[in-house]
Amino acid sequence: MSDAPGHGSGWRRALLLAAGWVFTALGVIGLILPLMPGTVFLIAAAWCFSRSSPRFEAWLLGHERLGPHVLRWRESGVIDRKAKLIACSSMLLSFGLVALTSAPPIALWATGLCLLASGAYVASRPEPAREE
Repeated sequence: MSDAPGHGSGWRRALLLAAGWVFTALGVIGLILPLMPGTVFLIAAAWCFSRSSPRFEAWLLGHERLGPHVLRWRESGVIDRKAKLIACSSMLLSFGLVALTSAPPIALWATGLCLLASGAYVASRPEPAREE
């Protein structure tokens, strides 16, 4: 596989491309399932594609159902309240599931800290202005 200019080594590009497709699939699932935040995965997919395949990034951004979620994020960085609640609730549920396993304490701490940081970031994002 040849490297596109400015897109890193071949293995890195392939890894980002694969991650982009995994995130796209998770994003589609998340838009269908009520407790899984799809937009976050689509944003991650767009980021991966922006560093591995401008063609697939353009496809995602131009997609009539998937693109608007990413474009809205890129334009304003806002997350509506319902999406914030779903994302943070999902993170809390995820941590609860990990806590029920026999994971070692370091894994619980690492998971908890990552989810706490992610939840704080999501909660701190501005919400869209309400139209009256």
